[in-house]
Amino acid sequence: MNFQILYALEDIRTPFLDTVLGAITYLGNEYVFMVLAIILYWCVSKKWGYYMLAVGFFGTVANQFAKIVCRIPRPWVRDPGFTIVESARAAAEGYSFPSGHTNSIVAAFGCIALIVKKRWVRIVCIVVIVLVAFSRMYLGVHYPTDVAFSLVVGGILVFAAYPIFAKADEKPEWAAATLAVLTFLSLAFTVYVDHYPFPADTDPANLAHAVKNGWTLTGCGLAMLVSMWLDRRYLRFEVEAPLWAQIVKTAVGLGLLLAIKAALKPLLAAIFGDAQITHAIRYFCVVFFAGYLWPLTFRWFAAGCPLRRKDAKSE
Repeated sequence: MNFQILYALEDIRTPFLDTVLGAITYLGNEYVFMVLAIILYWCVSKKWGYYMLAVGFFGTVANQFAKIVCRIPRPWVRDPGFTIVESARAAAEGYSFPSGHTNSIVAAFGCIALIVKKRWVRIVCIVVIVLVAFSRMYLGVHYPTDVAFSLVVGGILVFAAYPIFAKADEKPEWAAATLAVLTFLSLAFTVYVDHYPFPADTDPANLAHAVKNGWTLTGCGLAMLVSMWLDRRYLRFEVEAPLWAQIVKTAVGLGLLLAIKAALKPLLAAIFGDAQITHAIRYFCVVFFAGYLWPLTFRWFAAGCPLRRKDAKSE
């Protein structure tokens, strides 16, 4: 059934659809998810930012576990006669099942659909989720079962986590406990992949990638937990600010975030070599910057920039 559907989609491919669906599929990229979650956390609501991040990271842990346990090859590997849209090949690394792009788009737009209680927003979110999920099959990089698994698991996580973070202001310990569980599961997954005697035919590159992702998620989860604790105890930053200030703080913050991420890679490699724990350290620093260090500046933005107000008065 999987290949029947994929071959049917292969038959309807056109250069126009290849371009359109190739562009749509990028909405499921992990970087798009992170930007949306960070904007939500910095500019809209801390608790909803944590909500989206928690759903996305829990889904990623589930996806990574399923990938390494099931070890299902990509469609074109299993059937050399099947072709894919070549522009999608580079981003389709590792095992096929389940779909990471589908997980990311469900986490991002599923959360938005529950947070924003407007019918048209929910319709748009559902359409985007369906289009990205469909694009993964149309491009030939995932089986229908890959997409279906991520849709179901992602949907369950979106609805299961909502009441926890909806009450985060009154019951912050619930949200903190959720992030603690996420961190523990990430570390447990990492230890499992690093020490379990997988069959000899298991692709070593995929195993190394799974260990890397496990350490990355562990660092992210720990940084989120520490950031939440420090904010509630000391900072209690506000997200409100004039529109121009929101744009500036987001643009500058994302720029600094990318710079830190890039700078840490060679630095940590020089100190620790190729040790996998560098991924945890690197992403702990990146997420801690986003979760706590950069928000230290938000009072300045919330005040509408004192320097700008001073200049306006002098005019």
